[in-house]
Amino acid sequence: MVNAFVSLGSNVERERHISAALAELEQRFGKLSVSSVYESEAEGFEGPPFYNLVVGFETDLSALQVLEQLKAIERHHGRGPESRKFASRTLDLDLILYGDFVLEDPSSGQRLVPREDVLRYAFVLEPLAEIAPNLRHPILGETYLVLWRRFDPRRIRQKRLPLEIIGYGHRPPPKSDQ
Repeated sequence: MVNAFVSLGSNVERERHISAALAELEQRFGKLSVSSVYESEAEGFEGPPFYNLVVGFETDLSALQVLEQLKAIERHHGRGPESRKFASRTLDLDLILYGDFVLEDPSSGQRLVPREDVLRYAFVLEPLAEIAPNLRHPILGETYLVLWRRFDPRRIRQKRLPLEIIGYGHRPPPKSDQ
């Protein structure tokens, strides 16, 4: 089993898409570690603010199989392959870590994980540091908490919100068979 971490973001019907994506991730991968929700400005384009968060889970799937599952969930929420990077979106799911592996796309040579967004964007690093503070970046060897504390505060344009804002975490207890 490998610990995988995924960043989630949405700025179109945010509550609905993030909440539904969490349910689908839980259905496909089991128990999730879930960060708080962070509301952040759109980066690289003009648009409504995003809800962002990070989840972690254990999996026996390969990184490519996890990526396929994430793309299927995005498609289910109306995001097609033609969508642009810097544009509003219903749902964005990115595999940011897959154990301590460093994986590259064999066709392009581009690094897939650890995703560079971890160090580039506060809305990825802060929620990751929240749920995995002592985990170490597989290339830098620093913990995510240390990396977050070093993050340039002038680049932070987000606020932390409770997970309940998207209706996650307040489910009725399972019915007892007794």
